[in-house]
Amino acid sequence: MSQGFDQSNGELADVRIVVAAAGIAASYCAKLLGDAGADVVLVEPTGGHPLRAWNCAQTKLSADGALFRFFHHGHQSVVDRDEALIASADVVIVDGQGPFGTIDDIGDLAAADSGQVVVSITPWGLHGPYTQRPWSELVIQAEGGSVGSRGRPDSMPLQMGGHVTEWVTGAYAAVGALAALRVARRDGRGDLVDVSMLEVCNVSSNLFADLTDCLRGRPDLALSPPPRSYETPSIEPTLDGYVGVNTNTRSQFEAFLLMIERADLLDDPAWATVGARYLRWDEWNEIVHHWTTRHTTAEIVELAAALRIPVAPVADAQTLLGVDHIVERGVYIDDPTGAFKMPRRPWTIDQEPAPPPRPAPALGADTDRIGPHSRLAAAVPATTTNRPSAGAANAALNGVRILDMTAWWAGPSCTAMLGALGADVIHVESTGYPDGIRLAGGIFIDRPSWWELSSIFLQANTNKRDVTLDLVSARGRELLLELVAQCDVVVENFTPRVLEQFNLDWDVIHAANPKAVMVRMPAFGLDGPWRDRPGFAQTMEQVTGLAWMTGFADDQPRIQRGPCDPNAGMHAALATMVALDRRDRTGQGCFVEVPMVEAALNVAAESVIEWTVYANPLGRDGNRSPRAAPQGVYACAGAEQWLALSVQTNDDWLHLCEVVGNSVWVNDPGLSTPVGRRERHDEIDDFLHAWAASRDVQGLVAQLCAAGVPAGRVIDPRRASEHPQLIARGFFEVVDHPIAGPITVPGVPFRMRGIQRWIQRATPTLGQHNQEILGGLVGCSGDELELLTANQVIGTRPRGQ
Repeated sequence: MSQGFDQSNGELADVRIVVAAAGIAASYCAKLLGDAGADVVLVEPTGGHPLRAWNCAQTKLSADGALFRFFHHGHQSVVDRDEALIASADVVIVDGQGPFGTIDDIGDLAAADSGQVVVSITPWGLHGPYTQRPWSELVIQAEGGSVGSRGRPDSMPLQMGGHVTEWVTGAYAAVGALAALRVARRDGRGDLVDVSMLEVCNVSSNLFADLTDCLRGRPDLALSPPPRSYETPSIEPTLDGYVGVNTNTRSQFEAFLLMIERADLLDDPAWATVGARYLRWDEWNEIVHHWTTRHTTAEIVELAAALRIPVAPVADAQTLLGVDHIVERGVYIDDPTGAFKMPRRPWTIDQEPAPPPRPAPALGADTDRIGPHSRLAAAVPATTTNRPSAGAANAALNGVRILDMTAWWAGPSCTAMLGALGADVIHVESTGYPDGIRLAGGIFIDRPSWWELSSIFLQANTNKRDVTLDLVSARGRELLLELVAQCDVVVENFTPRVLEQFNLDWDVIHAANPKAVMVRMPAFGLDGPWRDRPGFAQTMEQVTGLAWMTGFADDQPRIQRGPCDPNAGMHAALATMVALDRRDRTGQGCFVEVPMVEAALNVAAESVIEWTVYANPLGRDGNRSPRAAPQGVYACAGAEQWLALSVQTNDDWLHLCEVVGNSVWVNDPGLSTPVGRRERHDEIDDFLHAWAASRDVQGLVAQLCAAGVPAGRVIDPRRASEHPQLIARGFFEVVDHPIAGPITVPGVPFRMRGIQRWIQRATPTLGQHNQEILGGLVGCSGDELELLTANQVIGTRPRGQ
């Protein structure tokens, strides 16, 4: 047996994963499970996995493609579909692109063995009206609401670069796989984990525009401007490049004004909100750039960090390798052959470094020597019982209690997923410092209890209970530790200094509960020169190269606005379940570190891999892609009617030529290859823009899809809940919230058997469960609860409100 990282004692060392798939999402899912110690076997066709021949320049390779090697280090390879091997697997990963090439094939596989976990990763999911549609990353982003949320209203919508939806889908799929595996090992009951890229895109990449629209009462969109915009301040030009900042809070924005020497604007309401600044875009940018272009990136990073403004240099693949923090933490390691650099596994348990990766397999190297395997040999012991659960019966984490000390989106998305999987999650805030993302409810500041109306908070905190504790007070800290003693997992995502100030680091948590798992999710890790800097999704996109790959070629880099938060959350959820597996085997708690930046660097890995092995610089190119030509977004008849179109194969090209009626293209040898079409992309685009301009977008999508050409409509993200495929899959769930009332909330982007709804409990209001938890669970008397309230140790309203 071999693993991506040689871990004969890895948490999943007794688990066999068989991968009968060909896409990025399935490959990344397999890599994550292999990095946790699983035995991963790749089933390949005679010609090999398509990524063996891939690089972004599409030049002929003398060795297996570097991206293939990154995904499949230490895995085993067999050629052709082997029924006995498939039957030996604990988990089978399929995506409709490998040996199980159709939805019917996947369904037959899932029905074949009731004790086996099948993870299906498809663009649309396994049921619904879109299941047979051709697809591309751009089409998924368009139909998922991501493209429609990004760009200037007076220009075309813009995709996220780097095929990030497929990578993040792999992380969600790995979480679903471990959840189903946990149940299978406990109960002997298999499952089908039906993962939808469309749903992953919606839940991770448009900032819950539909939920915000619901909170606004569904106003007439015809009377509103287009939903897309850019944040500002964000990525700004400097004397020698670009710097990335973000000002999610009022204090951060005020610090930014002080930094750019414009304290005179502090009391001017014209600049107080992102929306106000966006309406005066040119004037605002002139103010900012007048200062930023007179300073180097390094100078601005130093100044902003001192003012506690989230900041990072905006890096491409080449400069990323020289970032001091990343170098000092040793994030990038060598491929086993020394051919390229790649990010290490983005989590550790008990500070144990991942062993060096092993080489990727040659095609079919293990066809004749794969040994027998005893499936589900290690059952998960029932270490926790008789605890309330937010999830469905028999859910993976029933009986597990989690103390959720997270804030904003990355940490809460982790604990929300764990709550959906059955854990009892207790979210801890304080009335003096509520969860920061609550403040996004300020757009409804004229409403009562506006702090309960943040769309991100409402989505990222479902299935939780909420308690408030002032940790500055001695009694508040004591009560927190009493809660720790009754929990299985403690999760937090502050900068390291915060818990240290409260004397609540691992040693203290472990002493309070030796069986507890502690998961820390600092932005930049627990050591290194940036350890105490705050960081948000925007910061991660700026420093990792994801922003460098997003934007128009003649414009500056643009942030992707979202995916790095839930991406960090899913990596942390995965690591949490791996750590629980260790705890269940050993009876001892353990310490997990999952830096947000390292999760982001992993899903941005291709740019560094391509640069270090092929010297291919991956930059921003609008809505184009190395994997398709032509590809773009084209205006159709009517206001804000946009067609997303991708040509990924030569067959796609011939079918497009038939649809547009251009026989000249068919007979032009210069356009018969992807490289040739890419060289003449501008010429092709001119034709397609003119062709689409007078046509109905819905008709074009239907015509192109019927011909087998990946195409989709750029939907308005504010009405994503009206998407036919998402309706058919029940992705949005109606939740009755105490303050917001009935609202449509995105659920979990995969389906599992027997689970009709993921959201069993509405997002809690501030301190809603103080009495239930502190009185019922901890045992505080009624008199003490009254005293705690009087002393502002607990409460149900933010101080000052």
